Amino acid sequence: MKALLLKSADAPLTYEDFKLPAAKSGEVEVEVKAAALNHRDVWITKGKYPGIQFPAIMGSDVAGLLDGREVVVNPGIGWGASAEFPDKDFHILGMPTYGGFAERLIIQEDQIFDKPPHLSFEEAAALPLAGLTAYRAVFSRGKIQETDKVLITGIGGGVALQAFQFAHAMGASVYVTSGSEEKIQRAVGMGAAGGVNYKAEDWPQQLKEMAGGFNLIIDSAGGPGFTSLIKLTRPGARIVTYGGSLGKIPNVSPQLIFWRQLSILGTSMGSPREFANMLTFVRERKIYPIVDKVFPLSEGEKAFDRMAEGAQFGKIVLQVG
Repeated sequence: MKALLLKSADAPLTYEDFKLPAAKSGEVEVEVKAAALNHRDVWITKGKYPGIQFPAIMGSDVAGLLDGREVVVNPGIGWGASAEFPDKDFHILGMPTYGGFAERLIIQEDQIFDKPPHLSFEEAAALPLAGLTAYRAVFSRGKIQETDKVLITGIGGGVALQAFQFAHAMGASVYVTSGSEEKIQRAVGMGAAGGVNYKAEDWPQQLKEMAGGFNLIIDSAGGPGFTSLIKLTRPGARIVTYGGSLGKIPNVSPQLIFWRQLSILGTSMGSPREFANMLTFVRERKIYPIVDKVFPLSEGEKAFDRMAEGAQFGKIVLQVG
């Protein structure tokens, strides 16, 4: 089969023949039709991810065919019995296991789920990792209510967009931040109640004037701006964080947290039950994940260049076959 291979850190990706090991008991072989990029894949190419093994076939988001059945793959492997947190052996498809940037994927059968029928393979490939992370953030951890005012930071990224779509589908009033005016306007066109550019010095004040305060904030950045997010909460609010692209959070006032009775919650990925519930929600609400651009698998290097530009709005997808 053909695959997109990473043979060492910071090396160019190569599109070449590769022989997968034979399927073991309990495993199945999926014919990959589309696979989407994540920032995780970028960190792997830079050698900044634990337990990297070469040659690597990355790709956590996969849609394809299993004996003619249209399927998507749950990328979270070995979550375990607890709904609250994963087992220590939990890992994500695409490292160290071979992932979806290939014509074939060997995966445990219990990771296979039916593709929502209203989605194309490219749209379905845009869903799994981002959709699972967003679903747990919005519902399981964030406990969204339709009367909530919600703030989602960094709109344009896959998880942020999926969280926006879920919160908007619930009827909540959703606001966004971005460093791009164009991305803010696109979110408003999708139904956002408003948005601000976080590059403006007074962005917290702008949000305060727009919304008055938030019941639920979903953040992927951390860093110094997180302190301002705490100040934008209403009493009893929840702040859910699933990333830390801006680093450590300085100067947090515990008084604001305990006087407002705030909940600050961490989340990452989700359980198989949450994956199934996410697919049901997408199917019933007819949600279409946002696809930024589609590249053929053979042009995978161009897809990674697109992600490095940071201009994408939605998921970058590789079309296979």
